[in-house]
Amino acid sequence: MGDDAELLRAWRAGDATAGAALYDRTFPLVNRFFRCKVDDEIAVDLIQATFLAAVESLERFRGASSFRAFLLGIARHELLDHYRSKARDRSVPIDELTLEDLDPSPSSLLRHGREQRALLSALRSLPLELQLLVELHYWEGLTGPELSDALELPEGTVRSRLRRAREQLRSTVERAGDAMPRRELAATSFESWVESVRPSDAAGPHAP
Repeated sequence: MGDDAELLRAWRAGDATAGAALYDRTFPLVNRFFRCKVDDEIAVDLIQATFLAAVESLERFRGASSFRAFLLGIARHELLDHYRSKARDRSVPIDELTLEDLDPSPSSLLRHGREQRALLSALRSLPLELQLLVELHYWEGLTGPELSDALELPEGTVRSRLRRAREQLRSTVERAGDAMPRRELAATSFESWVESVRPSDAAGPHAP
């Protein structure tokens, strides 16, 4: 079985087997991206739209960054377009709004445990761009160059905004009460806690 880019090229050329293999390989990544940000029915549509857009925009993938960063960049655009279509105030850039602003009553939080709900609620209070930075770095392990590619930001901006996102997130979680164990209050432990509370792959929608 080829690498992701080879499978994508084969899929675009009409190889359904390659398409199925690529979908199975990368579905968990895209599913995790959407499932804590939109309800299940919408997530299924956005997942399918992401893969379709990946096939249609293959020529944009030059291999300078990872295929994961390429795919998550497309997922980001699909998410922003979805919320842009729902936004009441079009004067504010959509990635500067929070999910609390855009979707005040998410049913997707109900399936998670206490610590996960606390972290996800805190993430939803961050501007969407900062939320994506935290999730893609701590949950998906994207590097600085990959984050730069996926979020279309200079690497220096990625680093400074990630620091700001981490500080805001930690402050919000601490204010929320006892969801985070006391031993995790140190900065390094807090980052480890954020990584460990990533929702499991079993949760969330499954596209047909």
